Amino acid sequence: MKTLKSSIAAIALCISSISMAQHAENSYAFPVQVNVEQGIIEGEFDVRSNIQSFKGIPFAKPPVGDLRWKAPQAPDKWSGIRQTKKFGPRAVQPALFGDMGFRSDGMSEDCLYLNVWSPAKSNDEKLPVLVYFYGGGFAAGDGSEYRYDGENMAKKGIVTVTVNYRLNIFGFFSHPELSKETSYKGSGNYGLLDQNAALKWVQANIAKFGGDPKRVTIAGESAGSASVSAQMASPLSKNLIAGAIGESGSLLTATPLADAEKLGVDFATKAGAKSLKDLRALSTFELYQKYRAQNAGFRTTLDGYFFPKTFTEIFESKQQAMVPLMLGWNSEEMNYRAIMAGKELNNENYAQRVKELYGAKAEEVLRLYPAGAPEVTEQSATDLAGDRFIGFSTWKWFDLHRKNSDQPVYRYYYAQPRPDMRESDLEAGLAGGVIKKDKNAPKAPKPKGAVHSAEIEYAMGNLATNKVYAWTEDDYKVSDTMMNYFANFIKTGNPNGEKLPSWPAAKNEEKPEVLIINANTKAVRSENEARYFFLDKDFLKK
Repeated sequence: MKTLKSSIAAIALCISSISMAQHAENSYAFPVQVNVEQGIIEGEFDVRSNIQSFKGIPFAKPPVGDLRWKAPQAPDKWSGIRQTKKFGPRAVQPALFGDMGFRSDGMSEDCLYLNVWSPAKSNDEKLPVLVYFYGGGFAAGDGSEYRYDGENMAKKGIVTVTVNYRLNIFGFFSHPELSKETSYKGSGNYGLLDQNAALKWVQANIAKFGGDPKRVTIAGESAGSASVSAQMASPLSKNLIAGAIGESGSLLTATPLADAEKLGVDFATKAGAKSLKDLRALSTFELYQKYRAQNAGFRTTLDGYFFPKTFTEIFESKQQAMVPLMLGWNSEEMNYRAIMAGKELNNENYAQRVKELYGAKAEEVLRLYPAGAPEVTEQSATDLAGDRFIGFSTWKWFDLHRKNSDQPVYRYYYAQPRPDMRESDLEAGLAGGVIKKDKNAPKAPKPKGAVHSAEIEYAMGNLATNKVYAWTEDDYKVSDTMMNYFANFIKTGNPNGEKLPSWPAAKNEEKPEVLIINANTKAVRSENEARYFFLDKDFLKK
């Protein structure tokens, strides 16, 4: 008999078969039904895993037509039984990242669906809940990705939820006419409002799946981590959660509303749309083509509603969710090439690039990220690139919460490099993707650390679903360790547990303790805080 692990691995082996695999009947499952607020849904109970799964549950009305660029609306009720055995459509998005393997039912503006995996044997168990937000730069991603699959976390006794939300121009577009439509006279942040709507749905319905609405932990990686920080900061969501986990990223900055509206007007003008009515009249195809043609970037907005203040102001005034926080980042979030502007890495070029980036502050930067022997210079350049990309913003979130709450904060530094790839014609892309090798390009250096997004499969227990890498015994050991830390934190607000290396909560001190996660996981005193204090001063002056 095939094990669940080998079945999933076989599915993941061929990316081209994803769309076919998602429609395949599960011969090891029988139907199960749950009565949520909107009506009865029918999912599956797998007799091998003993997990119930419900995929493609609508948590809001389709944001189409006049609902394009509006806050999510409560979903309609239905009669009869709604089938929830396959993932819903993913948000409209370009193909940006090579490490995303989707099982979604195509792509559509009608994308506001969530998925639930539950180990409950009855609906009165009050199990802890994990709600996971995907990454992808607020431009791509989906809750159906293999690496976010909730079955293995559910096996730890946790009701696990993945959530879709609107992306790019569909999720973060601002315009003066949109602002006039709202009671708070702001616009944008629809993707974040979608997440908030999903959290409200969880509060109202998760008990029907055996979950406890008072024990909801939110988690995510990259843009998903930024989403966690945003939900933690927003007055709309802060009372809907009991804990937070951030993997590489926070939402330190948001665009002032006036600037976001101007960007929206500029886009509309170039797109030939004279009004909001014209923009909403565009088909998905037309709007997508205009968005891609302009290469426009739409970001989170200080809308006066989801974000009544800046992220920093909210935390400094102690108005964030007062919940336990577990967060960290990876040892190679960005390769040194990102700061070298195409130049060869040597001490002279590195020093020159630092001077170009930091001017009169270059000497201080070179003290904090020093040049030396080739391996020292490479590590310093890698650290600086990673901190500029996402390490600092994650640290700042950590620093704000430890200084402005009485809640425990656990910080990690993930340092387990991925093993070699199985296929020789693939290589790692920028920030964690996987791309085909260009035979004419110079050979890219092999990552020496843990690249951006590398920890996801480890944390969620989904190494077997990723057939790109030749996982080793050490990798499975690290995954088991990291997943158990996550599970313990979701259950109790404390990641520590039997047979795990001790992970002390960080204190508000000069050298707080940080957990190094790799094949020899252990807590150490941080030796690099001066870097972040410098970047903090530099960040505030920009």
